[in-house]
Amino acid sequence: MAVFVLVHGAWGGAHGFRKVRGPLRAAGHEVFTPSLTGIGERAHLTSPQVCLTTHVTDVVNTIVYEDLHDIVLLGFSYGGFVVTGALEHIAERVRHLVYLDAFVPDDGDTVDATGGMGVGRGVIGLGRDWLVPPLPRQFDDPAEAAWASVRRTPHPVGCFTEPVRLARPLEDYPFTRTYIKATGEPRPESGGPFWAAADRAKTSPAWRQASAPDPVAGRRNNAGQDHFLGRSDSRFEHQSNTAGGSLASSGRFRLF
Repeated sequence: MAVFVLVHGAWGGAHGFRKVRGPLRAAGHEVFTPSLTGIGERAHLTSPQVCLTTHVTDVVNTIVYEDLHDIVLLGFSYGGFVVTGALEHIAERVRHLVYLDAFVPDDGDTVDATGGMGVGRGVIGLGRDWLVPPLPRQFDDPAEAAWASVRRTPHPVGCFTEPVRLARPLEDYPFTRTYIKATGEPRPESGGPFWAAADRAKTSPAWRQASAPDPVAGRRNNAGQDHFLGRSDSRFEHQSNTAGGSLASSGRFRLF
């Protein structure tokens, strides 16, 4: 049995893992999917004060108050920044760290700079908006588009402009690491932060790398910030055995 903590991406919520929780629990695992403050299910708590530290605290408090140990910690998309920032507080509780089509930041990085979003710095200023609207996304399935679009909420800009803090390189931590890259769409000529992270994992002996070869139902935008929607038959092709392999133990991994 494994203990999974799954952290969602920008403009989304814990509901993004609704088709994952049941199968994992049916397989005997514990699953926690904290909702990040100010977006998704907790959109009613949004404010200009919500920042990356807020979301790191959301995840850390879930782990600490539930007294979770030996966990598989997964960050999806923007959630890669959140799980990275959480390591300062709960690294000793992590058994395996998984980045699912996510940012893999170094100390001092921001989502804004790494993703090329261009939202600028800070939230104080005349006429300055502190909410970043969801970026456009294409869907293969109109029903999925209708379901997901109404649940996407503006995201507090402080989450994208606050630097993440990482005491030492990820590769120096004692837990194991896996990067999973969605490959449903061709690699763009410019690459992008998620492809760069996949390359980093593929070439480093400190990482394990996997891919999702089937097309994805919810396509990403150029900034790579959008929510990933796996088809119900999407399969993850693992290149090696990982502690996070239970996510695909049935051969399937669905986020919606």
